[in-house]
Amino acid sequence: MIRLITTLVLLGLAAAPAMAQRITPVADGFDAPWSIGFLPDGSVLVTERDGRLLRLDGDTRHEIAGLGPIAAQGQGGLLDVLVPRDFASSRTLFFTHAKPQANGAGTAVARARLSDDNRSLTDWQVIWEMRPGSSGGRHFGSRLVEAPDGALFVTVGERGDRPSAQDLSRENGSVLRIARDGTVPPGNPFAARTDARPEIWSYGHRNPQGAALDLSGQLWVVEHGARGGDEVNRIAPGANYGWPVISYGTHYSGAKIGEGTSNPGMEQPAYYWDPSIAPSGMMIYSGALWPDWRGDIFVGSLKFDHIAQLSGDPLREVRQIATPETLRVRDIREGPDGAIWFLSVGQGALYRMTPD
Repeated sequence: MIRLITTLVLLGLAAAPAMAQRITPVADGFDAPWSIGFLPDGSVLVTERDGRLLRLDGDTRHEIAGLGPIAAQGQGGLLDVLVPRDFASSRTLFFTHAKPQANGAGTAVARARLSDDNRSLTDWQVIWEMRPGSSGGRHFGSRLVEAPDGALFVTVGERGDRPSAQDLSRENGSVLRIARDGTVPPGNPFAARTDARPEIWSYGHRNPQGAALDLSGQLWVVEHGARGGDEVNRIAPGANYGWPVISYGTHYSGAKIGEGTSNPGMEQPAYYWDPSIAPSGMMIYSGALWPDWRGDIFVGSLKFDHIAQLSGDPLREVRQIATPETLRVRDIREGPDGAIWFLSVGQGALYRMTPD
């Protein structure tokens, strides 16, 4: 376990004041960590993309057995973990992962029960998977968010098949809303259409790898652009977010994307980055330890090795938290005590940030 503690200054942008904070290492030695989950007993779950689920309890850790088949290829593997609000009574966990399929792999959602001794999963069941699967290791998504009504929001990338994000008969490039058993809950915007997948909540996304509810229960996602055009989007049911028809970036070749930056019937981002920061996990803060940060959005950067803090209406980036610990931030969460926890892929470590 690592023991160093770093005191840092957050770099303010525009008129935002700099503030001193403290980053404390929690655990290291992870291989491509992807997601964090907090259990009611104070222990922490960490997923590794190659297919390991670990539980941290103070200075000890152990691997949890019982995961189903995982397609660990490219950006795919074991991805998000969700500890639902009723975990203390249900012992149920939810996961997103790349599932092996006949044509390659596809994003899938599974649920399982964590044993009373916290050592193994039982009753692993895939409750939803994208069909058909496809080859290649790109753009699986994939974040899980529990909605206020208990339904699950799932972000799904377009798997590198750009036109599919505009095709409602496929789940590629979409945000889904499903029930805890994988069925379609009442209220989904396309459920009555025979030409659309009923799980779809919004579409026209490229590769949304961060998602969170704000303090009013509104869903937000952050997604990768191509060369520029990473977006923060406020999600509305039935809305089309434009990919690949509109974008504030260009293709990696430098070629223009689609029709430009706007098109009738397509949503504008709440905020976008150009150049791309390669956004990852996303958290919207409660204000528990930093009251001035209540409602602010925090997004990890895989490219520029910082955590971006966004605030205001219109939304703008007000700070960049940049330290040696923020090397390729993959996930960021608010802990039960209001501390900000994040995973660094570059350091292979989990950290906790508190006021200094």
